[in-house]
Amino acid sequence: MTTTHPAPRPAVRATSRPATRPAARVTGIPKAVRSAVRAIEDRTPAHRDRAVDGLRALALLAVPVGHWMLGGFTLDSGGALHNASPLSTFAALAPVSWVLQMLGIFFLVGGYASVLSYRRAAARGERTGAWLRGRLARLGRPVLGVTATWAAMVPVLYALGVPEATLRTGATLVVQPLWFVGVYAVITALTPLCSRAARAMGVWSAAPLLGSVAVVDFLRYGPYADAMPSWLSLLNLLPGWMFAYQLGVSWGHGRLGRPAARTLLLGGAALFAALLLFFDYPASMVGVPGQDRTNSHPPSLLVLALAATQCGAAVLLRDRVAALLQRPALWAPVVIINLSAMTILCWHQTAMLSAAAPVSFLGAVPGLTTAPDTVGWVLARLAWIPVLALALVLIGRVTRRFEAPWTGVTAVRRALAAVLAMGFGAFALGLA
Repeated sequence: MTTTHPAPRPAVRATSRPATRPAARVTGIPKAVRSAVRAIEDRTPAHRDRAVDGLRALALLAVPVGHWMLGGFTLDSGGALHNASPLSTFAALAPVSWVLQMLGIFFLVGGYASVLSYRRAAARGERTGAWLRGRLARLGRPVLGVTATWAAMVPVLYALGVPEATLRTGATLVVQPLWFVGVYAVITALTPLCSRAARAMGVWSAAPLLGSVAVVDFLRYGPYADAMPSWLSLLNLLPGWMFAYQLGVSWGHGRLGRPAARTLLLGGAALFAALLLFFDYPASMVGVPGQDRTNSHPPSLLVLALAATQCGAAVLLRDRVAALLQRPALWAPVVIINLSAMTILCWHQTAMLSAAAPVSFLGAVPGLTTAPDTVGWVLARLAWIPVLALALVLIGRVTRRFEAPWTGVTAVRRALAAVLAMGFGAFALGLA
């Protein structure tokens, strides 16, 4: 959920190529694309940390691909769409979710980039409050944009004959990734505290977060589980996702080196295996309809074990990733993905619905409106992925404006957008 981006945009600005960096040749692609690639390369500062941007782009792409492959629909007798998952039938596909659930890396690079941004702001005399308002505004604008747009679309789509059940299914899917933005915003606000903890304790500053999640998991799954309140699992929400962010902050302070990364990789993998083999944790990293236990909502100890493994691997592979991204043809898409981080997060479910909802009027279409319970569905959905990606690109060309500062937007229009967003949220939660 399988969730940026919220992390800093790559600094692509008009600067001349430093004399110390030789021009790399870009061949084998059309001239127009080659020119665009060259322009991005020329405008990238030599000090840009390409590895961190590359890791963020990889984690970003895993979000839509994960939702598109591990989420499907069923079509009822009235032609309405309902959510379904191939994991309900194909439990053996659970390891796919281990690869596609890269929120550990996402939070790692988010913490790394945030603490560097915070330190730069402090060095130039900017107050913490001003720095934080800027970060939160960049998170909030796209969320407000997608929810307000959907609020305006729902009555129009209903008037055009889209069943209410389909609209509620769509609303649920659109809202689903936005919880991530809210959690990320809260954690971002705690960056100054995370920074102080990292300076004092280094990579060990993440250990109390791991311990907190372990205690809550013991209480909700252990011998006293029946006596525990249902809300207990919510206590994992903040420390569970903050774990990798704190590792990223430590990395930004230079307190997460290769020895610690190896420990994270090996220790995380060992803990992950032990939880699966001996403690009956669900194998899927995403929720599966019909299962009583879930790993991600809120995060369980298994999520932190996977995050530790991913973070350790990311730090160890940093130099190799940086070297690979010196190639302009590979670097250019990384820049584009990072510049569209929040657009990808907020609109990828809309892209899937833009294909499924119109097709639902035609009936059962393999891989789109048929139940995800056959191998044929998996193969058909793989064939649909390029179509969904193209839909996201087309939608993004229009909606990416929500990521930019809303200059010239009056207070009345901002208030109207907020009201529409709240109305859509109520609709998605079944309150309207």
